[in-house]
Amino acid sequence: MAVNPKIAVLDYGSGNLRSAERALARVGADVTVTADRDTCLEADGLVVPGVGAFAACMRGLLAAGGDKIIDHRLAGGRPVLGICVGMQVLFELGVEHGERTAGCGQWPGTVDRLNAPVLPHMGWNTVRAPAGSVLFAGLDADTRFYFVHSFAARSWTVEPEKPFRPPLVTWANHGEDFVAAVENGSLTATQFHPEKSGDAGAAVLRNWLRDVVG
Repeated sequence: MAVNPKIAVLDYGSGNLRSAERALARVGADVTVTADRDTCLEADGLVVPGVGAFAACMRGLLAAGGDKIIDHRLAGGRPVLGICVGMQVLFELGVEHGERTAGCGQWPGTVDRLNAPVLPHMGWNTVRAPAGSVLFAGLDADTRFYFVHSFAARSWTVEPEKPFRPPLVTWANHGEDFVAAVENGSLTATQFHPEKSGDAGAAVLRNWLRDVVG
C-alpha cells in the first residue's frame, strides 16, 4: 500500500472502537476515533462499528448524526465499512424481542433473530464469498472469521429497478443461511468482526483499504 489512508472510526457510543482502531493501524491505516462530522466526512474511509442491540445502536447513530454522515459519504462515492451491528443498521428494519426499529435504509430487508439451536452464534465460522469479491481476495474458502451475534439479515432482497452491478453478497450458515458480508460500490459491511479475526480479519481489512486507496 503506497500511502497510509486516513480512516475515521465513528464514535457514536457503541462498538469495539479501540480494537477496530488497533486492527486498522496494524494493516497500515492512519486511524482516528471520532464523532466529529467534518473529520468523518473528510477521511479516506469511514468505519461504522457496532455491538449490542439494533435499537440502541440506531439511537446512538441518529443522536450523533451518523446516518447523515453515511448518506453524505455514499452520495459522493466515499467508502464506508460497517461491522457487526454497524452492518445491521444499514438495512431498512431491525426486529429484536418484538421491537421494530427503522434502520438507515441503505439496503432493503430486515434484520431479525436467527433460527438456530444455539444462540448467540459465537465463535469461528467459514463464509461463502461470491466470484469477484474484493474483500475476500486471496483468502481460501475454508478461512474462518469470528462472529458474535444472534440477529442477522437472513435473506437478500433483489431490487428490480437496479439491475446493473448488483451487490456482491457473502453468506455464512448457523442454523440457517445469513448475510455475512456485502460489497456494494462504496458501501461495504461484515457481520463478523474482522478486528477479532486474527490474520484472516487483517487480510479483509487490508483488502478494503486497498479499495479505499484505489
